[in-house]
Amino acid sequence: MTASDLATDATFPGLDIAVVLPCYNEGATIGAVVRGFRTALPEARICVFDNNSSDRTAVEARIAGAEVIREERQGKGHVVRRMFADIDADVYVMADGDGTYDPRDAVDLVRALVTERADMAVGVRRNVTVDAGRSGHALGNRLFNGLYRRLFGPDFSDVFSGYRAFTRRFVKSFPAVSHGFEIETEMAVHAGQLHIPTVELPLDYGRRVEGAPSKLRTFRDGFRILMMFAMLVKETRPSLFFGALSGLFAAASVVLALPIFATYVETGLVPRLPTALLSTGLMILAALLATAGLILDSLARARVEQKRTLYLSIPALKRREDATEAATAANLAALRDLLRRLDDPSDRRKAG
Repeated sequence: MTASDLATDATFPGLDIAVVLPCYNEGATIGAVVRGFRTALPEARICVFDNNSSDRTAVEARIAGAEVIREERQGKGHVVRRMFADIDADVYVMADGDGTYDPRDAVDLVRALVTERADMAVGVRRNVTVDAGRSGHALGNRLFNGLYRRLFGPDFSDVFSGYRAFTRRFVKSFPAVSHGFEIETEMAVHAGQLHIPTVELPLDYGRRVEGAPSKLRTFRDGFRILMMFAMLVKETRPSLFFGALSGLFAAASVVLALPIFATYVETGLVPRLPTALLSTGLMILAALLATAGLILDSLARARVEQKRTLYLSIPALKRREDATEAATAANLAALRDLLRRLDDPSDRRKAG
């Protein structure tokens, strides 16, 4: 049975599903995207978050039947933070409004959350590191995904995918401090840091339609992603961040000190006092950075424990099978109690 076959009726009865679509100038495609999700998930609430679009994005979304909410602070990170704060649901499906993702795949993403007991399902874009619409974007995806795996682990193969499904537990425990397109990287780090169960599904990834240019800027957004990587390393792995800086300053100190030390051994003199003082200062700074890294590493571990506690305080998503089994067990218990009472002579006398 295909996803399109399952979408003909209530695909996930008992689940409150919200489709959230961050949009900026997607008037050419958003109407078709909303109608596609309405067909794929007929029971879902569809919310379009318009991020100061200057075209007909909001109008086309309303015509297609979506609820439109405006977010004035520019940037996808601001939009995602607003979406996660304002919308209450059991399951959230997030996609871009540019038509590059197939709405029918949302059924598989939600099903993955339910069957795999995961809190985030990521639609991995097939061949995105080979052809992302621009050669620069494809190269950037390869480089940044490789860098992510080296810094944070091999949990994700496409950290920039905008097609994801989340449970309420993930959404309401996610801090969302990013401003722009780097928000997906923050999601991946959050899931990896708390060891949140996740699943990846390979999905087809289409090209943008004519008249709907990409909002990504290769160098500007690449630099912002690098800065986000550095910030996340500092926040989640301070011993690595400050240890690397400490090593650089210590190495510079040694390089400056070696000629001075060699001269001192030969002549007993220190002819370049300013250089010697600089070398000493760099070594002191290296020691301070190393100490800061050790202290902040302990604090980072405490923060992980707090975030994990918050995450666990939110009820997990119940599978439909679990709910059915619980209801069946309750009915059987009630039936057994009724039969016991009917078989009990004292109960029969009371009934008589």
